[in-house]
Amino acid sequence: MTPLIHTPQWQILAAHRDVLAGIHLNDLFAADPQRFARLSLQCGDLLCDFSKQRLTTETLALLVRLAEARDLAGFLRRMAAGEAINATENRAALHIALRAERPYRVAGRDVLPEVRATRARMRELTEAIRSGSWRGSSGARIDTIVNLGIGGSDLGPRMAAQALGAYADANLAARFVANIDPAEFADTVRDLDPERTLFIVSSKTFTTQETLANARAARAWLGKADPARHFLAVSNNLAAARDFGIPAENCLAMADWVGGRFSMWSAIGLPLACSIGMDAFEELLAGARQMDEHFLSTPYAENLPVVMALVGLWNIDFLGADSLAVIPYAHRLGLLPAYLQQLEMESNGKRVTLDNQEVGCATAPILWGMAGSVGQHAFHQLFYQGTRLTPIDFVVPVGDASPEQEALVANALAQGAALMKGKSLAEARAQLVAAGKSAAEAERLAPHLACPGNQPSTTLLMPQLTPRTLGSLIALYEHKVAVQGCLWGVNSFDQWGVEHGKQMAREILPKMLAGAGDFDDPKEIPLWDASTTGLLAAIRAWRKA
Repeated sequence: MTPLIHTPQWQILAAHRDVLAGIHLNDLFAADPQRFARLSLQCGDLLCDFSKQRLTTETLALLVRLAEARDLAGFLRRMAAGEAINATENRAALHIALRAERPYRVAGRDVLPEVRATRARMRELTEAIRSGSWRGSSGARIDTIVNLGIGGSDLGPRMAAQALGAYADANLAARFVANIDPAEFADTVRDLDPERTLFIVSSKTFTTQETLANARAARAWLGKADPARHFLAVSNNLAAARDFGIPAENCLAMADWVGGRFSMWSAIGLPLACSIGMDAFEELLAGARQMDEHFLSTPYAENLPVVMALVGLWNIDFLGADSLAVIPYAHRLGLLPAYLQQLEMESNGKRVTLDNQEVGCATAPILWGMAGSVGQHAFHQLFYQGTRLTPIDFVVPVGDASPEQEALVANALAQGAALMKGKSLAEARAQLVAAGKSAAEAERLAPHLACPGNQPSTTLLMPQLTPRTLGSLIALYEHKVAVQGCLWGVNSFDQWGVEHGKQMAREILPKMLAGAGDFDDPKEIPLWDASTTGLLAAIRAWRKA
């Protein structure tokens, strides 16, 4: 396939970018009173306003042509047909089937029956745990679920459990341990009763280093308790789980056609389902399913995930933005940026296309953020007066009309408006004079108050933060990532760079454990660099001392 940057559609967009270069967002709004209506889209209870982005309807039309030229339609057909679009691992990427109520096929086999069977087993387990019929080995009722997983087996359920905390069972806490650092496990179980704690080991292969280390710590902490009453597993390796002490009936399988960071809809969501109940979990799936159907059937110009993807590509590759800030104005969505970091950066942090060419342009942005309005007192200064172009996604559950919620929503809307509008030197001078400053003092200080504005943002509104709206929101970002990967020509569904780091750790760990070797001798570890060798020597010296 022709590299993206060499296509005629790319060249037309580059020329269009140059035409828009000197135009401020304020001018675009002044020129088009209907700009909000033209540049906002809705799917179910999600409303996305793109009108504060530095583009026009013509820009979007040109971006749609780019998507058409890259055969986005063919990509979506292949994905929905269960073809191996994860070409480097020869796997399908059919996470949409996890929330489906209609058949989807992988290698000619309808996977809906197994999806429904997994949901049914999840319901059996969650109802047993929540009702108290599942008991620990001493007969005590379970009051805490602790999920042991990392990456996609942790970030999604952890984020969603916090986001949907209002739906959680008051008699059943859900906690999460991911880090191999024993401090996280120790802090998590410090106030727990082993007789009332149930661990879920989430590892498809049952070989993940961090997860197994925490599982062993959990088994030791439980003492003589029967593992069959205090462990469940989400894994395909039944033999390894059995050897650990977890019987097959306590295990739920994961499909090979779902990648970890797209798996919260599967049995990986078991801790979330235990917390909020299976009915609410089904509502989460329904919200995602609504976004799936919209994504697969709506023309590109009206397709919310496609437009979000195109706007992001425009910002990254034509306006030069190297990061994306996600600011949810909801305390319970505080983990959303961390979840989206993996979704975007692990999926599209690639430099080689599927046909082994250099991409030739920037791909995934550096994604970061935290909950508003706390971020306003931390890093929003950079948005207002810094030197970087930083697009922002404001995620705003509207909520009720209480004074506190009104203040939160007002802050969210004000940030987008103020970052777009800015403050001119004349406005800064007038503000200072109105505050009692002399004309000379106002002239001196005005440059420090002025803000250039023209900072692009998208605002995502939802009436309430519910399982259904959260499902739609996460599916929206999933599809955005897949579309961008298709346009750049990269595989959004593998993570070979991560595997390289894991392999290096496996090489270093035996030397750390053996406690032997002369790290001053370059022949001792011929494959390692001088820095790593020197650091190991320093560690060894400190431990000897």
